[in-house]
Amino acid sequence: QVRLEESGGGSVQAGGSLRLSCVGSGYNFAAACMGWFRQVPGKEREGVAAIDPDGTTIYSEFARGRFTISGDNAKNTLYLQMNDLKPEDTGMFYCGVDFALNRCKNYVFMTWGRGTQVTVSS
Repeated sequence: QVRLEESGGGSVQAGGSLRLSCVGSGYNFAAACMGWFRQVPGKEREGVAAIDPDGTTIYSEFARGRFTISGDNAKNTLYLQMNDLKPEDTGMFYCGVDFALNRCKNYVFMTWGRGTQVTVSS
């Protein structure tokens, strides 16, 4: 059974940083494409970043230059380092996994976790 568990969210002031983690189990972590998306109540889900098995990364425009996605295959863990956070970054952040690159790079995932809340105050 594929499982994902996010952690690392919290409340920070604008300009601060957070590092989100996502531990995956029940699948070949090194062979998967993984990514992050965020959800704000009343708004559509928004892709943040994704990384494929070769380590190639993609970022949404708002994340580029501020966020860094990475993975540690030895720990089955995906990370999202977020710097220079802004109030508009507030939302529930989810990690997802898929084995189809075209889906994953469009932030469409077969499975995702329960999310971790990020709140940025001005």
